[in-house]
Amino acid sequence: MLFDERGTGRPFLLLHGGAGPASVTAFADRLAASGPARVITPTHPGFNGTPTEVTTIPQLAALYAELLDKLDLDDVTVIGNSIGGWIAAELALLHPRRAGRFILVDAVGIDVPDHPAADFFNLTMPQVVELSWADPTRFTPPPADPQTMAANRKTLQMYAGDPSMIDPTLRPRLSAITHPTLVVWGEADRIVDVDYGREFAAAIPGAEFRPLPNTGHLPQLESPELLLAAVREFAATAE
Repeated sequence: MLFDERGTGRPFLLLHGGAGPASVTAFADRLAASGPARVITPTHPGFNGTPTEVTTIPQLAALYAELLDKLDLDDVTVIGNSIGGWIAAELALLHPRRAGRFILVDAVGIDVPDHPAADFFNLTMPQVVELSWADPTRFTPPPADPQTMAANRKTLQMYAGDPSMIDPTLRPRLSAITHPTLVVWGEADRIVDVDYGREFAAAIPGAEFRPLPNTGHLPQLESPELLLAAVREFAATAE
């Protein structure tokens, strides 16, 4: 499994979404530099040309549980954006032993009929940007070649489902999460809107919901200081 590490101190597992590992790199640097933090950022198998023998979100959760075992880490703060949040939720349900707390950032995976997720796989890249950013003019295209981007999109379809990005069993199962959980949401997210986020938080016992103003689906890119403040505050209080 491919993963990067930076920093020392309290462990954080940072899980990227469909935008790929580059979408969390700068935030991982910021988190590690902000205080004692050892930040681990895996590349989901199948992204960026990496090989994969897993095909589902629960299998990814099991893989990251094995990683935390191999690294012998405890009291890990798990942060996941988009499908990374979905993976984090499955980790909280199926393999929570090494975790201390969970932070779900504009996560996907649940069924909210009145607030469905955007039909992502039928969107063009300009449409994805328009729905993902509060201010699309701030978007900077990643330095990735078209073949890699197309392959990553196929990998995302394999894991998340085409076109639903829904596991109909997930929402009712969230009631079994027992670890402290923070659900962070960009108020301007139109991939999964803020009411979808509220429903996600309401399904998890005791979860805190924190909306971020002027922020879309990728807070770690669009509003990193707001997200960092939320992460640091929650990690400090959820002891």
